[in-house]
Amino acid sequence: MIVLANIISLTVIFAVPLLLVALGGMFSEHSGVINIALEGMMIIGALFACFTLQAFDQSGFGPAHPQLAVFLAILVAGACGMIFSLFLAFAAINLKADQTIGGTALNQFAPAFAVVLTWAIQGQGLTTIRIPTWVRITRETLGLAPAEGQSFFDTLFFKYFYLTTPLAIILLIASYIVLYKTRFGLRLRACGEHPQAADSVGINVYRMRYAGVLISGFLGGIGGLAYTVAAGSGFNSDVGGYGFLALAVMIFGNWKPLPILGSAVFFALFKVIAAYNSTLTFLPDFKGVQDISNLYQMLPYIVTMIVLVFTSKKSKAPKAEGIPYDKGSR
Repeated sequence: MIVLANIISLTVIFAVPLLLVALGGMFSEHSGVINIALEGMMIIGALFACFTLQAFDQSGFGPAHPQLAVFLAILVAGACGMIFSLFLAFAAINLKADQTIGGTALNQFAPAFAVVLTWAIQGQGLTTIRIPTWVRITRETLGLAPAEGQSFFDTLFFKYFYLTTPLAIILLIASYIVLYKTRFGLRLRACGEHPQAADSVGINVYRMRYAGVLISGFLGGIGGLAYTVAAGSGFNSDVGGYGFLALAVMIFGNWKPLPILGSAVFFALFKVIAAYNSTLTFLPDFKGVQDISNLYQMLPYIVTMIVLVFTSKKSKAPKAEGIPYDKGSR
């Protein structure tokens, strides 16, 4: 039962960054801008958020007010992701540059910038930014008595519990409401489907596309911090390809919030199975194969490719995504 609790809690914590980043990509692409730069936005958000947590830890503010410090670091991650997304927005909207190439360039720039800045602050060769232990929510954080021994409930709810998890649920609900229940959401989707028609009724297509990309950067930055706390004790200038995996989650979820949630949980489950392959007795052991763990580590990405092969033809992307908008054309 403890293994089951571990699998469930790990699935949730690894689904959170996929969910947040895929929701960010959804907003950008509904506005008409393809966001390949999600990986870079995750890296930049995580980079500055981890430095913020480190500063709070050294000043004593973090240990004294742990969850407030984490919340402020989340805001820093989102803000830095938004600032970084402005590069994509300016290139794609104002310069009408190829959005795929622009996003790829930003993905190449982000990890290099993270390494250079980390070395400049911590010293040559010191790439890892350590995350303080107080960022995790424990029973003591909520005022509960310490648990005696390891129980199913305690493992399920408190072993891998961070502020990013309830925040992801709130942002999922907010994304659905904003996209489908507000005038802003209707206008955003119109700009991704038929920008000329949207412009004809007075909608500023450029402004809406900027808004979509900025929201994408905000969620992508928070997703970078969520991945970092889920993956381990420090940030190493990369997010393990989660930005590209989030793109697959978005496509599999058909650019809709609730299907994206299901897709994120689905892919996160395979990530956890890969991590727990040595303790799950029902998995095949492939006798005679050396380093079987490496094969299981490939599992989430293999599943991603297989799923996309069978589902991509049925996906209905926004019709005008990736097409630069020219106000003078009709």
